[in-house]
Amino acid sequence: MKTELQNTLNALKKGNIILYPTDTVWGIGCDATNANAVQKIYKLKQRDDSKSMICLVNNLAMLEAHVTDVPKLAYTLLGQTKKPTTIIYNKPKGVAKNIIAANNTLAIRLVKHQFCEQLIQQFGKPIVSTSANISGESTPKSFKEISNNILMGVDYIVNLHRENTGTKASAIIKINADQSMDIIRE
Repeated sequence: MKTELQNTLNALKKGNIILYPTDTVWGIGCDATNANAVQKIYKLKQRDDSKSMICLVNNLAMLEAHVTDVPKLAYTLLGQTKKPTTIIYNKPKGVAKNIIAANNTLAIRLVKHQFCEQLIQQFGKPIVSTSANISGESTPKSFKEISNNILMGVDYIVNLHRENTGTKASAIIKINADQSMDIIRE
């Protein structure tokens, strides 16, 4: 795993896009602070850049560094959820502008996956995570289901956990200003 970690870090530092295993499904990722790298993902996925993507962080300190004001409810949810849960936060900061939604929000997940945690820890910045498919196509549940367009379109493919089958995408929750929440995806 050490070699894969180093190779992936090198790719991220060069502004490349990666294909990597996450705590949910295989993801396409890049440095979430690099607008050019983010744009490469939009192009590869043939996705309208008005649709934002998810960022992964590895700890609360990194989350707090990239959200102006983390709601108290978010801390409660993060402490209680057992399954991967992405929370949409208001007023993100310190990330590429083209990853932020038009309403000034950003979906961020505190990842619990050994490879991802170590990668983000060593990289020191959040990374993008979006499903490894062309926009509008079904999300692949395993590495072998990933289309050739995606495999050929990324700069680096992590050589770990290729035999694993992903369960499903994360839950997505939006916390509103009044501390109520909307479940976007279960």
